[in-house]
Amino acid sequence: MKARHSSADPTRTDPVGMDLTARRTARYPRTARVRARPEFDAVFARGTRAATPVLAVHFLGDDREARLGLAVSRKVSPRAVIRNRIKRVLRDHFRRHRDGMTAGAYVVVARPPAARASGPELVAAFEQAFRQALRRAALPPSPANGTMPPASSSLPPVPVSDGATSPSAS
Repeated sequence: MKARHSSADPTRTDPVGMDLTARRTARYPRTARVRARPEFDAVFARGTRAATPVLAVHFLGDDREARLGLAVSRKVSPRAVIRNRIKRVLRDHFRRHRDGMTAGAYVVVARPPAARASGPELVAAFEQAFRQALRRAALPPSPANGTMPPASSSLPPVPVSDGATSPSAS
């Protein structure tokens, strides 16, 4: 009978040769996920959005570690296999890079072109939208009353005619 190795053995490697201690640190625990509807709603309502033709990334910065939420609807593809592949590729990329990511909640919304995109194309679209979202989040918030400055009061008032007298009536 073959002896089983203890999971605490630091020199043990998995079948593909990756050190298991490195693999353990790159997990995707529940604390690294956006799972509850109120959290998704908060990211959509108060977060910044950046989009590519393949996907959109919504980001809401906070003091918690980087967390990922995925939304891949049947509009992207009616086939569950395709939708699951998209989620698997994005989760794997996030899992491996989340230690270096800005703290906050990220929600990725896949678009129909994602169904035809390869794994590297999905990752490239995620990285591009991720960088755009962080740039937008770093900008100061726009004024609540719009982008136009208030009207200047230095202009003379415009005379208002009551219509009773007309300059052409003589």
